[in-house]
Amino acid sequence: MDKKGYNASAKFLIGSPFKIRPVADLVRRKTYAEAMAILEHMPHKGARLIRKVVASAAANALDRNRKLGEDMLFVSELRVDEGPRMRRVWFRARGRADMQLKRMCHISVTVDEIGRTEA
Repeated sequence: MDKKGYNASAKFLIGSPFKIRPVADLVRRKTYAEAMAILEHMPHKGARLIRKVVASAAANALDRNRKLGEDMLFVSELRVDEGPRMRRVWFRARGRADMQLKRMCHISVTVDEIGRTEA
């Protein structure tokens, strides 16, 4: 991830990255308050997972820089990467078996100050 801003990540979350990425697209490049409002009112599991990571990144920013406020932050980067897959045996009829894949994802968030110039 980029060294600018304040980071947080959550790894090995059980949830398909293909289902979580559309939720991430809605809050990318939004202010912190707007992103949290969007995520609070979405029924998706991915919204709950992303909300925790965004809140953690904002808490890191407020802890490291006491001059900041929540109204001065925005989600500058939000990535949902694919993690490993858990393989489970799924027993079927007539003595057969299928493989069930439980997908995992890694969510990485960077929040930054609104007025900060990119160098």
